[in-house]
Amino acid sequence: MQQIIFFIQKYRYFLLFIFLEIIAIVLTIQTHSLHRSKFISATNRFTGSIYEKTNGFSELFILKKNNAQLSQENTRLKNLLAATTIKNSNSFLDSTHSLQKFTYTNAKVTKNNFRKKRNFIWINKGTKDGVTKGMGVINSNGIIGVTVDATKNYALILSILNIDSSINVKLKSKRHIGSLTWNGTHYKNVQLNDIPREAKIKIGDTIVSGGESNLFPEGIPIGVIKNFDFDRNFYENINVVLFNDMSAIEYVQIIQNLHKKELDSLNQYISNE
Repeated sequence: MQQIIFFIQKYRYFLLFIFLEIIAIVLTIQTHSLHRSKFISATNRFTGSIYEKTNGFSELFILKKNNAQLSQENTRLKNLLAATTIKNSNSFLDSTHSLQKFTYTNAKVTKNNFRKKRNFIWINKGTKDGVTKGMGVINSNGIIGVTVDATKNYALILSILNIDSSINVKLKSKRHIGSLTWNGTHYKNVQLNDIPREAKIKIGDTIVSGGESNLFPEGIPIGVIKNFDFDRNFYENINVVLFNDMSAIEYVQIIQNLHKKELDSLNQYISNE
């Protein structure tokens, strides 16, 4: 209290000046219509700016919430579609679970690398949610990568933007199979390999998942061919522009192949040759 009194005594003339200035401004605004209109206009602009920023924050919060809900709904619909497709095509069977190949689990990205040569992505689902090593990861715009490790609550994804990544793909309009890798140059472009000249590719052709691996369903869109070179037997330097913006990944779906163990048991004979 004494400090407040001391402050008032020390700055009493300055405080009196401010008080009189406020009174003068109020009287001027009240007695002059021009000044009053300018004051009201300035006040409206200030309050409008405050409301605009407040609404912006509110809309951002609502947008994030809606994105989470849309991702969860997308995952639910993928699971429903996978089960319904099998049921409709095999309606004479009492059980459809044995024929359903894939299920999907929704997850949120907690950390995303895309500027390095070997990039990884962290998600908030782990072994307690059924996530293990060797699961494909996608979102609504295409393939994200493959899980390489998982703890109880989190999992680590080998990003499609990793020079060690190799994904089975094909041309959407043809049956020619190739592999998709990344040369570590640009986060928007990946490279398509092992496509023979007989494929007769052209700029703008869509690349989708090939379906020959146990990680991804066939036909997931990945990107379009940007440019390429010719070799004697194979195309070279085929650059593919990703549909995904890998610098802005927020929600993903982890794919569980229900037939993976069965398929792996058969593939071991091939790997042992």
